Amino acid sequence: MSDLDGFWRVERVRGLLPPLYGVRKRIEGDHGETIIGPLPGVPFRVDGLTLKYHAPLGGFVDLLEREGDGYNGRATFRGCEYGRFRLRREPASAARE
Repeated sequence: MSDLDGFWRVERVRGLLPPLYGVRKRIEGDHGETIIGPLPGVPFRVDGLTLKYHAPLGGFVDLLEREGDGYNGRATFRGCEYGRFRLRREPASAARE
């Protein structure tokens, strides 16, 4: 089990990211998905603190850095940063909703 395993609330910090209300990440081992409200998740592969999205979104990569009890993230496309976000762990009860 990794420190990243679980459900995370995504909070916009700055950049070209839209407001991220209702956006969450579910991570389990070497894979996960970004969930936007009730829509199907967008899958990614976990490589350390790097989240690499599957095709056709293969150019998108999230780079994470530990910050307190969460993570700071840099959203990149083909190596160019376009936004920053934070991941905050969701309580187990909220993750089941």
